[in-house]
Amino acid sequence: MIDKFCDWVTNKIKQDVDNIDEEKELVINFGVRLIFGELPKILLLFIIGFLLGIGWYTLIFFLLLCPYRSFTGGFHLKTHLGCIITTSILYLGPILLAKYLPIQQDYILYIMSGIVAVFSIFIISKYAPADTENIPILTKKERKSKKIKACISLIILMAIIIFYPNKLISYILVYGIFLQNLTVLPIAYKLTNNKHGYEVYTEGTV
Repeated sequence: MIDKFCDWVTNKIKQDVDNIDEEKELVINFGVRLIFGELPKILLLFIIGFLLGIGWYTLIFFLLLCPYRSFTGGFHLKTHLGCIITTSILYLGPILLAKYLPIQQDYILYIMSGIVAVFSIFIISKYAPADTENIPILTKKERKSKKIKACISLIILMAIIIFYPNKLISYILVYGIFLQNLTVLPIAYKLTNNKHGYEVYTEGTV
């Protein structure tokens, strides 16, 4: 229902505005889906977080992880219910795990951080940015840009993990980065019946 409404709004914009090519249409559709589809899910995520007593951690974690997630990409479930469940697992799961199963030894945190950092570098170099058929990345220039931004985002997150005094935040980020990396893997795309943009569209050379 929401998807059809978003497509209708996109078509109306395309009819009223000249010189909208296929790539611009995809960008417009993404923006419309963000406003009418994604924002309510994000609001629901924060509501659930506050009901669970972890609202502020949810907000902080969302703001910290969101850039890395946007630059690395990952699968998207095709139903709104599935998307809500997946988003809740990605953002609330690491918080609950870090809060209720705490690890006190700092050296374990640093070992885990090193493992996650190496795993993240592998993901970025080999698979990121992982697009979808609904939100394809159509040019090599954009892919390269997102790879660089993903690396920068990872460096910032790792610095926060190591130097931020509140180690609960550090563990939340370690778990969150790891889960986000899993959504980029090819096996995750197969299990969720997702396709990459290059499997549907002809990749550009710009």
